[in-house]
Amino acid sequence: MNTEDRLIELETKMAFQEDLLQDLNDVVARQEQQLEKLWQANRLLKSQLDTVHSAVGEASNEAPPPHY
Repeated sequence: MNTEDRLIELETKMAFQEDLLQDLNDVVARQEQQLEKLWQANRLLKSQLDTVHSAVGEASNEAPPPHY
């Protein structure tokens, strides 16, 4: 294998690695967006759960109805 063939092989490998790196970067970017959406959904669910807990807590502090 001469120097030119080795150079071509290295350039080919480098091109494939650049493509792979770009693909991996795209995957990471998509996962970052998905993770942010999940964090937003988690915050919303926590807020809703806190609201339910405070409503249930207020109801449990009320005196029982007279027929008890």
